[in-house]
Amino acid sequence: MSSHKDHSHIEKIKDAVENTEILSESEKSQTMQHIDEWILEDKAEGTLMEELIELSSNIKPILAELGLI
Repeated sequence: MSSHKDHSHIEKIKDAVENTEILSESEKSQTMQHIDEWILEDKAEGTLMEELIELSSNIKPILAELGLI
């Protein structure tokens, strides 16, 4: 498992938000904040899962059964 998911699709969304004329600067700023929070949460979830897997090889099948990996 890689240390972090590929966020290239999110970077494309960020670029589109920055370059749109539909949103106000305030809306763009708020949207970018949300996107950055999603990236951090996604990275944190990946880090936690990796640490759990390292703790016990029995965790991986449980996570798979739950649909988390």
